[in-house]
Amino acid sequence: MSDLVEVWETNSLTLRTIEHLTMFSIAIVLASIIGIFLGLFLYSRPKIAHPTLNLLNLVETIPDIPLLVLLLPIFGLGSGPTIVASVLYSLLPITRNTYTGLKEVDLKYVDIARAMGLSEKDILFKVRIPLSLPMIVGGLRIALVFTMGVVTLGGLIAAGGLGAALIAGIQLYKINTILVAGLWTGLLAVIFDGLAGIVEKRLQRRYGIW
Repeated sequence: MSDLVEVWETNSLTLRTIEHLTMFSIAIVLASIIGIFLGLFLYSRPKIAHPTLNLLNLVETIPDIPLLVLLLPIFGLGSGPTIVASVLYSLLPITRNTYTGLKEVDLKYVDIARAMGLSEKDILFKVRIPLSLPMIVGGLRIALVFTMGVVTLGGLIAAGGLGAALIAGIQLYKINTILVAGLWTGLLAVIFDGLAGIVEKRLQRRYGIW
């Protein structure tokens, strides 16, 4: 236990965790807002849906580190390119799941809403979006994992966070630092994935169509 405390304090892991979660939170909030609105836009413009999703899929094929390097001349060292890269990687699952969720809602619910006299706008906000929530959260759950990984790699470009402690441990070959920082990063990813999984299951039980 004393070794753990020493490693934690020596590497300022409390501060590194705050930095890590700050970048993580900013990235996932931005990705969620952009991805959901983009999914809504594609639902209203189905002709451009597949080309747009293919473009986002192309971004996914770019390896993490080269993407960070490509962003450096634009955003410089630090958290900027790390957050932007995290958002770019997270857009596909959120956008795709939002678009697919809205499109694949069981038509019987839509027909019932129309029979009740609801407008298409009301159907979108009162029927399609609520029934799509389980799938949208499923996309967010995938994005959480992507974001945690990219934010960790941000340590390579002076973004701080737990990635900085990991890189320092690797460079100086400090096994204890590598283990503690690595396990703590992995544990955070598991915690967030678990929380998202709980939300997803509750939505599935409530709406029960996916």
